[in-house]
Amino acid sequence: MSKFLISAGHGGGDPGNTASGRREADIAQDLRNIIVSKLRPLGHDVTTDGNASENWSLARAVTLIVTGRTAIEIHTNASDNSASRGVEVIGNKSQAALCRDIAQGIAKVLGTTTRRDGGWFDYDKLMQEQKRTLGFVKRGGIIIETFFQSNAQELAAYDAKKWLVAQAIVDALLKHKA
Repeated sequence: MSKFLISAGHGGGDPGNTASGRREADIAQDLRNIIVSKLRPLGHDVTTDGNASENWSLARAVTLIVTGRTAIEIHTNASDNSASRGVEVIGNKSQAALCRDIAQGIAKVLGTTTRRDGGWFDYDKLMQEQKRTLGFVKRGGIIIETFFQSNAQELAAYDAKKWLVAQAIVDALLKHKA
């Protein structure tokens, strides 16, 4: 039995991006719930940032990150350029292989590409390039930027295949816990 924290980004009233007339927080919460529905029946210990219809704030969610529990937070990307596409997973160097496997699994399902280094965005490089801190990753979790919500084709592919996206994430998580 493995231990996981599955968090939906942009909780506590923060909608996240609203590209294509949809709230990132709602998409993230739905995907979180699907992932949980796949992990729990397999006997894994899964903690979430709220119940099925709830999504806690980041400040509250990061308190759930503990040693020995793989922690992921679900997000979508958005851009002013509606052609932007791809998957990236932000994490520390020790999580690079897991990040790449998650990104590559999602990209295969959605028929898109991975961004950065095979889908992995090194948190240390992010801090150097963008001069910003991501509390979830700083505490030891990873952030999955699942697709570009501002890209109509990626959004449609996600809507049609979100259960397969969830399975790709679960498969990568379990591969790295075996």
